[in-house]
Amino acid sequence: QVQLVESGGGLVQPGGSLRLSCAVSGSIFSINAMGWYRQAPGKERELVASITSADFTNYTDSVKGRFTISRDNAANTVYLQMNSLKPDDTAVYYCNGNIRHSWRFAAREYWGQGTQVTVSS
Repeated sequence: QVQLVESGGGLVQPGGSLRLSCAVSGSIFSINAMGWYRQAPGKERELVASITSADFTNYTDSVKGRFTISRDNAANTVYLQMNSLKPDDTAVYYCNGNIRHSWRFAAREYWGQGTQVTVSS
């Protein structure tokens, strides 16, 4: 099977930076689009940023100019560089991938377990 493991979350002061990583492991045939979602307490999960297999990126308006998503295909890893962090960025961040684990089957969505990001002074 396929596993997504996030790392890099933590506590940071407003204006600070964090870099999240999501490593994909297991039986992998191909990795299509990857994305980062977040869910704050009492709110719905929202898409923060996504990147296609051709490196086309998309961001939610609130993070444009501050966050950068990237991927290392050789390492099966996707990153989220977060700069100029604000208290409103506080949430659990989840990695998502559209992954095909075998040529026999269609791609499906996989999720990581989430990593907490807290922006506070």
